[in-house]
Amino acid sequence: MLAALPPLTYYLRICVDEFQGALVVPTADLLRRIPAPTVTAVLIYGCWLLFQTSAYLLIPGKIYEGEPLSDKTRLKYKTNGWFCFWLTLCAFALAIALGWIPATILYDNFGPLLTTANLFVFLFAVLLYALGKRSGRSERRTGNLLVDYVMGTSLNPRLGSFDAKFFCESRPGLIFWVLLNFSFAAKQYELHGQVTTPMLLVLAFQLLYVADYFFHEEAILTTWDIKHENFGWMLCWGCLVWVPFTYTLQAQYLIHHTHELPIVAVIGLVGLNLAGFAIFRGANIQKHRFRKNPERLIWGKPPQYIRTSRGPLLLTSGWWGIARHSNYLGDLLMALAWCLTTGFTHVLPYFYFIYFAILLIHRDRRDNVTCRGKYGEDWDSYCRKVRWRIVPGLY
Repeated sequence: MLAALPPLTYYLRICVDEFQGALVVPTADLLRRIPAPTVTAVLIYGCWLLFQTSAYLLIPGKIYEGEPLSDKTRLKYKTNGWFCFWLTLCAFALAIALGWIPATILYDNFGPLLTTANLFVFLFAVLLYALGKRSGRSERRTGNLLVDYVMGTSLNPRLGSFDAKFFCESRPGLIFWVLLNFSFAAKQYELHGQVTTPMLLVLAFQLLYVADYFFHEEAILTTWDIKHENFGWMLCWGCLVWVPFTYTLQAQYLIHHTHELPIVAVIGLVGLNLAGFAIFRGANIQKHRFRKNPERLIWGKPPQYIRTSRGPLLLTSGWWGIARHSNYLGDLLMALAWCLTTGFTHVLPYFYFIYFAILLIHRDRRDNVTCRGKYGEDWDSYCRKVRWRIVPGLY
């Protein structure tokens, strides 16, 4: 991961920005195209992190308790992401309107920003490693310096009430993703005198996705990342580099590909994205609410579930009675809608869908192995009752 993933982000950027989206054979020449960090990029990224950290700490928010830890205690989390998200968008728009920054500032500094973010994560992960080692709690450390650096030495690294994992899971990466998209749209307008329908669709689809995340911010507290994954280089890099700099690939591609779509295609893509969103959000909120209150009605009926010998309940109704990971299906439908806006000239804009399909299938397989080892025969009973993994009738 350390050796392959950061270069991959540069390769994608070079292909879409310098080769019009065509895949090229990696050569040593590509190394010379990797931009160095600039003073402007460092200032932008430093101010960005400072702004998001200050907003997180200073703006009031509702306090929620996380899931029980191994010692049965619960950490408290402040959720003010919904307000911070819209505050950031308004501040960005105001700065542009007042002429303080150009609308294309993030596009113009994209390469150096990518390098700056990469370097920051590599350094920040050293601090995370040290914090975990000093915490005194053994949280799935291997003793191997490299593995523990990548995977993390602490489940919940904190400085006072500041939870680094909860913060990095959303604020710097997800909001930056949206701002990058808007900057790319501004660049398209600057170059071609228009913002095309495909670009508008990508902006709208992905804005909905991120806004929904912050609207249901407390639901992240019951997710696998918060409950089980240590916070090291892998999660930190994924949140701060991979998400904003590769999930924007469709918008990057559309800057120079100004095709239009027939109304039938627009309606179809909107319908596909909304269907995926409804499944994704519906499934996730069902499981979150079930964990909080197992007696809450699902689709107007009492929930059905299997009570395991270990105690936890396995939900078998609603979306979770249709497939074991209906939320993954919703995610994939949305990903496909985003990619289809780019047309069929190049495969590169479909990287997100291909990567995400592989990721989710692998995650499903890993989850299946983990749960079979954890629940034994109860998991076998669950799989017999909920036969399909992700796509009913297919997989």
